[in-house]
Amino acid sequence: MVANKEFDGLGESKDDSIQAVIFDMDGVLIDSEPIYFEIERSSFAHFGAKMTEAEHHTYVGVTLESMWRQVLDKHQLTATVEEALAYHQHNVMQTMLAHPKLTAMPSVERWLSWLHEQRIPIAVASSSPRALIDLIMDKTGLGKYFEVRMTGEEVTNGKPAPDIFLTTAEMIGASPSNCLVIEDSRNGVQAAKSAGMRCIGYRNPGSGDQDLSKADLQISSYDELWTLKDTLPLEGRSPSLSEIK
Repeated sequence: MVANKEFDGLGESKDDSIQAVIFDMDGVLIDSEPIYFEIERSSFAHFGAKMTEAEHHTYVGVTLESMWRQVLDKHQLTATVEEALAYHQHNVMQTMLAHPKLTAMPSVERWLSWLHEQRIPIAVASSSPRALIDLIMDKTGLGKYFEVRMTGEEVTNGKPAPDIFLTTAEMIGASPSNCLVIEDSRNGVQAAKSAGMRCIGYRNPGSGDQDLSKADLQISSYDELWTLKDTLPLEGRSPSLSEIK
């Protein structure tokens, strides 16, 4: 495990307790980034963008609209954002629908189930479109854990702006300072920290060479996190009267 702070620095008092956990989706719940890289390379080539690997990695974690605005501007392409988005989103949905190996990250379901047992609200906050989030939640079987699903389409500013995490915290009913975010990209970590939340950086080789140095802690697997679960300053919600009866 690589940590840039002591783990108990994630919360040292009741006021610092973790009352909700927010997950990014791609590269965190599912190892989908290598699939997206292939699809994006195909779409970039279709519109004539000569993309370096280094530039490509800078778009991890941002919304598709933001990515295409930057690509079209930087490469001075003639296509409109609307044309690029329509082509690319169709490409993504068709590929993901047909993909035979969309599976959850190793040990993530054990972690999600344990959080439910601890009565910790969880949410997914992804830059991906809602249709794609729902598709992946269904195909991986993770959908049952996430009643709250927030997309980059539903906020004014995408990652690295904090909007998506602040809106998600509001939906959960938790203060940003009591939320923990798990992210695999530089943009996502920046968004979480800008929202005033604690953040675990998930080092996923499939997400490219991401700078996660601003995260409070860095891990390489959910097995690593599992060994530390009892040290997390978690504060679950009390059961309602109807549940006690």
